[in-house]
Amino acid sequence: MLVDPASLRAMVRRRDRPVPLQDIALAAGVTVLAFVPTVAHIGPEIGDLPRQQAGTSGAVLGLVLTLTLCLPLVVRSRWPAGCVLVIGGGFAVSQVLGYPDTFAKVGFLLALYAAGAHLARFRLVLAAVLTTSYVVLAAVLHELGSPQQFLDYLAFYLLLAVVWLVGSGVRRWRAEGAERERLAAEVATAAERARIARDLHDVVTHHVTAMVVQADAAQFVFDTAPASVEGGLTAISETGRRALTELRALLDVLEATGDSPTPATTPTLGRLSDLVEQARLSGQPVELVEQGTSGPQPVDVELTAYRVVQETLTNAIKYAAGQPTTVRVRHGDEHVEIEVTTTGAATGTPVGSGGRGLSGLRERVRMLDGELVAEPRPEGGFRVRALIPMGSAE
Repeated sequence: MLVDPASLRAMVRRRDRPVPLQDIALAAGVTVLAFVPTVAHIGPEIGDLPRQQAGTSGAVLGLVLTLTLCLPLVVRSRWPAGCVLVIGGGFAVSQVLGYPDTFAKVGFLLALYAAGAHLARFRLVLAAVLTTSYVVLAAVLHELGSPQQFLDYLAFYLLLAVVWLVGSGVRRWRAEGAERERLAAEVATAAERARIARDLHDVVTHHVTAMVVQADAAQFVFDTAPASVEGGLTAISETGRRALTELRALLDVLEATGDSPTPATTPTLGRLSDLVEQARLSGQPVELVEQGTSGPQPVDVELTAYRVVQETLTNAIKYAAGQPTTVRVRHGDEHVEIEVTTTGAATGTPVGSGGRGLSGLRERVRMLDGELVAEPRPEGGFRVRALIPMGSAE
């Protein structure tokens, strides 16, 4: 039998949380009042059958039924269905036997209210079970000689239905309140994201634009510079323009209300060749190998895969400059596997030792239920391997 993961998590959380103090207090209060002489005989009645003869066995039975009608209220919030079924059973037995006439029968109304207010699943099933049980109880009471008429049974049933509906109304009111809080939090988050986007745009775009302008100007000033210098300036200019394009795309997403970024501006697996060409312009010998056929993927999968290659190539340029680098992408039926390897000894700090790039990538891949491994190669160099579940494209 398949179990909804969200429902399973809710069940686990409900089982782990402690019993609410108000439920314990309510159960204790009803139990105490059931034995207070002035109110002990006040409670809902429907059978009005002759009372049981007093005696030891009758007293024991009365005590058992009284506790059955009171004590399950302790779990009315955690297990509302079980609570109302147990107390309802005790109520039915007390009506059939005509004993005891006790305030504890109020516990049935409280349990019914709790079922309407707290039960999340199988509400209609429980309502049908309780209704059927009530019809059977009414038939049994009639056969035993109860003086109640059809309208009496109907009126009592309507009372029970009103109690259930009051609980359902409270449940709906709480859900609407939680939804309002969620929407308010989303609005506040969107406003904060928009503010961050504006700040990023003002700070980063200014400096990157200045870098691009200076690189373009340098190509005109040093028109007699060697080809290697001119190529480096061209790479700087193209890198800056690419960074501006991706920055604007990310800022659009940051300011949006949930819409996915457009394919024209979002980095995807289909644009890995641009990353490789950019690394080659920077002087890094990079080979791109793709295996399998790439199909449509969710935006977060495409972007995460792109960022894995981008970050690893950036680290290769920083810490293994001039060393042969291979980018291998395998498109499987269920996963996208990305492996970036460099050969030879690193010229700087090992690629996985510093910065937040790879640690951020690990977290990003982990959010998609994937894994990322970064480790030195036994024969020298470094290896980064990411396995990203493909998911389902929207």
